[in-house]
Amino acid sequence: MVAGMQPPANEPGAQVEAANIKLAVRDLSISYGRDTALGNVSLEIREHEIFGIIGPANAGKTSFLKSLNRMDMFNSDMHVKGEVLFNGLNIRKLRNIYALRSRIGVVFPLPVGLPMTIYDNVALAPRLSGMKNKADLDVIVERCLTRAALWDEVKDRLNSLGSLLSGGQQQRLTIARALSQEPELLMLDEFSIAVDPVTTMRIEDVLKELKAEMTIILVTNLVQQARRLADRTAFFLAGECVEIGETEDLFTDKVKDQRTNDYIEGRFG
Repeated sequence: MVAGMQPPANEPGAQVEAANIKLAVRDLSISYGRDTALGNVSLEIREHEIFGIIGPANAGKTSFLKSLNRMDMFNSDMHVKGEVLFNGLNIRKLRNIYALRSRIGVVFPLPVGLPMTIYDNVALAPRLSGMKNKADLDVIVERCLTRAALWDEVKDRLNSLGSLLSGGQQQRLTIARALSQEPELLMLDEFSIAVDPVTTMRIEDVLKELKAEMTIILVTNLVQQARRLADRTAFFLAGECVEIGETEDLFTDKVKDQRTNDYIEGRFG
């Protein structure tokens, strides 16, 4: 596992959080022009937990993930206010964005394949970090493809273009590429949309194992998937973080907000 990112002395806004808090969000608000996507969200995500986020479309879930990886810098219309502390460092004031992204892996709903071979897709991040030994790269490629439930299907055509894979295979390649970074934080946004149910369950099993190595944020519109995987879950609705609790509590009479219960019971969504 990559060592924790420590606040450099020359970085402004460095703060120290409790040792078991991987990510702390303070009064986070996101807007696009005049439209508010997320308002005044505060939450903490613990180290080595799977943190689920559920909610209907346009609840602010994807915007939340983008803010954690500073993807707003690619969208001049996206405006973010508040603090995001990663390992105690306020990433909203961080200058070296690339160092941050090397520690945060992201998988979005639709696969984004790079125009290169299957092998090179997975080997890219290790190579960028300075790894050159072919034997070491081979080990990483096989391990990441295996964890993404793809190795058996592509092991005999690693030199084929990743773009020639099926949609579901490309999504699993994206997961393998994210894992090759050895991230401290892995963010998954509806990863199973393009993946068949059997493969989805295989990847879920892998995510349970990966929790021992990293922190995982799982955005899903499948409430039962959150129930199977997440230690704690947040319910987002119309730009508001309505409720956060132990996942199983949200499926029992311990739920605090009726809107959460209505969503989980399928009354809207």
